[in-house]
Amino acid sequence: MSTAVETEHSWALSAENLTKEFGEGSQRTIALDGVTLRVRPGEFVTVVGTSGCGKSTLLNVFAGLDDPTAGVVTRGAKPALMFQDATLLPWLTARRNVELALKLTGVGKSERRSRAQELLAAVRLEGWEDKKPHELSGGMRQRVALARCLAQNTSIILMDEPLGALDAMTRDHLHDEIESIVRDRGLTVVFVTHNMREAVRLADRVVLMGSGRILHEQEVGLSRPRAMDSADVAERAHDLTARLKAGGTVLRGVDS
Repeated sequence: MSTAVETEHSWALSAENLTKEFGEGSQRTIALDGVTLRVRPGEFVTVVGTSGCGKSTLLNVFAGLDDPTAGVVTRGAKPALMFQDATLLPWLTARRNVELALKLTGVGKSERRSRAQELLAAVRLEGWEDKKPHELSGGMRQRVALARCLAQNTSIILMDEPLGALDAMTRDHLHDEIESIVRDRGLTVVFVTHNMREAVRLADRVVLMGSGRILHEQEVGLSRPRAMDSADVAERAHDLTARLKAGGTVLRGVDS
């Protein structure tokens, strides 16, 4: 029997022996197979794995978009979810997209404009508030999406490959901004990515997934700030990639 709970807890998020199945009989697919993952308050966790390994399904269950087939999910707060596509309403300006999120959380009309302005300033979009999504670059649209997440007034943000479609330079700038916002606001983040260097660059802890299971978890243990092209990040990413290819087993020459 599945259970999902939103409560005060020592973990910001936890999944205990989580299973998620789709379909029935010969069409049944096991997307998550006995996953246990606990995320501390204020921790930045990145989840890496090949397509179809269960990363996005885990995020959807954490977000409450999918119910688990079995296992227990605990949430310290209702999470905000950020996708690869910014999913902005195209007929609204950047500010109005953020104001809508504020309205849905119960912020009064008189406060919404100033709050939206503050949030867009936090993601460095001063001067772009009245532009519609088609007038913004991909990186700017993702900044609006991040401001919209912050508008939901939650301590937990789930990110499903939010930077995957951006060019390398824009992605690097957004790494810095995300890291700064997360640190300043004490947010808990679970960030799904295919890019191992990105995972190491951002995370306190990297989680490797394969075939619906967690294969390995590892604290990054590097001082901040970090750079994608630094030798330390590259080395950690190389070792974790080798471990992922080996199915999470300990490799000779790879630290455990």
